[in-house]
Amino acid sequence: MSELITAELVDLDLSPETKEAAVRSLAERLVAAGRVTDLDGFLADVAAREAQMPTGLDGGIGIPHCRSEHVTAPTLAFGRSAEGIDFGAADGPADLIFLIAAPSGADNDHLTILSTLARRLMDEDFTNALRGEQSPDAVAALIRGEEPSPAPVPVPETAEAETAAETVTEADGDDDEDEGQASAPFRIVAVTSCPTGIAHTYMAAESLQKAGEAEGAEVVVETQGSGGFTRLDPADIAAADGVIFAHDVGVREQDRFAGKPTVDVGVKAAINRPAELIAEVRGKARRGEVTGPAGEGEPTETPEARGEHFGTRLRKWLMTGVSYMVPFVAAGGLLMAIAFAIGGYEINKAPSVAEHFGWTEVASWAALLFQTGGAAFEFLVPVLAGYIAYGMVDRPGLVPGIVGGSVAMTINAGFLGGLVAGLIAGAVVMAIQRLRIPPVLRGVMPVVVIPLLSSVAVGFLMFVVVGKPIAAAQKGMTDWLGGLSGGNAVLLGVLLGLMMCFDLGGPVNKVAYTFAVGGLTHPSDGSLTVMAAVMGAGMVPPLGMALATTVRGKLFTRTERENGKAAWVLGASFISEGAIPFAAADPLRVIPASMAGGAVTGALTTAFGCTLRAPHGGVFVVPLIGQPLLYLVAVAAGTFVTGGLVILLKRRRNTPGSATETASAAAPSESEQASRESVPV
Repeated sequence: MSELITAELVDLDLSPETKEAAVRSLAERLVAAGRVTDLDGFLADVAAREAQMPTGLDGGIGIPHCRSEHVTAPTLAFGRSAEGIDFGAADGPADLIFLIAAPSGADNDHLTILSTLARRLMDEDFTNALRGEQSPDAVAALIRGEEPSPAPVPVPETAEAETAAETVTEADGDDDEDEGQASAPFRIVAVTSCPTGIAHTYMAAESLQKAGEAEGAEVVVETQGSGGFTRLDPADIAAADGVIFAHDVGVREQDRFAGKPTVDVGVKAAINRPAELIAEVRGKARRGEVTGPAGEGEPTETPEARGEHFGTRLRKWLMTGVSYMVPFVAAGGLLMAIAFAIGGYEINKAPSVAEHFGWTEVASWAALLFQTGGAAFEFLVPVLAGYIAYGMVDRPGLVPGIVGGSVAMTINAGFLGGLVAGLIAGAVVMAIQRLRIPPVLRGVMPVVVIPLLSSVAVGFLMFVVVGKPIAAAQKGMTDWLGGLSGGNAVLLGVLLGLMMCFDLGGPVNKVAYTFAVGGLTHPSDGSLTVMAAVMGAGMVPPLGMALATTVRGKLFTRTERENGKAAWVLGASFISEGAIPFAAADPLRVIPASMAGGAVTGALTTAFGCTLRAPHGGVFVVPLIGQPLLYLVAVAAGTFVTGGLVILLKRRRNTPGSATETASAAAPSESEQASRESVPV
């Protein structure tokens, strides 16, 4: 660690009271040392990482960290706070703060160096020494691992002899007792991972290994960082008595651990309570509760294990389904839109191209595009339902989820039916996995029993119990959209605009988008108007940020000005996520301004009666938009509102002594919360 930290990067009297101010203070030292090239850009990257998950750890430790293009070499700064700073740990403020900075292209050697520090933080002697040292040079040396080894305590010869004799006597006396009782230790394989793979990943690994030594268990850990991972030896997995997943991102190649007792938790649980996890997996093994991604036993991600609220888990499940559905939407919808542009709106009545296709006929090519896009659209609801169930119970949920989605299409339950079918399929598989299965049947569970029983249960519930009410609700919603006009349509446009700009590609944005896409399966004037409002509003945030950085560049960092150039293209392409870098750095100003602009655009598109048959494409599908010139006017109006509000709010912030500046400084936790809501995980 000779180049990671120097005395100039150590602050033993860190005085800021908030984590944002503390990170800035330490980051300024990195800039002064030439380790960071752009202070504001680096701080934005740290804030984006912090928004994913707080970096405070039990024991008074804060480890804000990130990968950033503004970091020249792997490095860290250290601060010690007398009063403590809240980094989100359950046991209170942190007095030891490590700001870890890794280049965006850091190789495995660099990550190994950083992971060494993360592991040492689990050593109480190390952290106590950091609290006691009074010299920055000594602290830097301690962190680099250059502290002198403690001298051995001299033991008198007589004491040594007595100790040796006692040891021999005890050993002699215990031989007979231990003989026959010795057995192979309980073997555990574990996987740890966090979003950046720099700190929490390795600290969790170290914590589990230490707890394993204390509990008499052999623990072998695979750390899955964002820079890659080295797989566990298959022999270790085969010999393991239990598995621990401690992760905040998906476990890669999870099928390797099928058929093992499994505990599935967040990465911080492994850092804070490793002994409990070891005891839990031992208990599961003792009771024969076999789990695993192949569908044996109970689900690998249970509410109790993950410790997450139901709302959080539900959001993840729905987002999983939507994320897999979107490519079908984009491909199928754009193909159909192009077909309409080439062959006109009557192309939907063309005969099947399998029966008639003229190589030189434009109508035949248009029909080919339309029917191919239509085939892709037929998968929307089944894929949505299947991958909602997949998000709940992994691969065992795919079959009943897709079957349930197909039933929803058959009974005209549409998008709502797909949502319900996916949730039902996941719940049914969870119930089956909780059954105690005789060992002889475990081999056929994932390929025969679970698909069979779950498909029957889901089919019955969708056809007989819940399908018809959902289909009636879907028809009512479709009829309502078709009859929208005047003030009601404008209010709906405002609501959709607000939703599209609230979290910039996050769950709320996806709900509005999926609602609009669902209407395209049975297009009407109302549903086409909804689609136009949703796409127009979704284009506004990045376009507004691009405009603001162009008009008042001095209010933004160099990195934000560069992001602003890219935001022109992203906004024009209907990629709302282009505004995320701005929202992560300044959520209290960017998000309200984006929502205001989105609401204006949504209201205007519906008031103008604009329609859209394509589910994506931005300005590139303007020829497919009804009232295209008015549509562009609506998007431009929202862009000006967003850009103008951002400029106004940032100018007020930069005014010395302004109320906005004071409020911003006094409410860092509110900013952090908004950042978490704006950045998708």
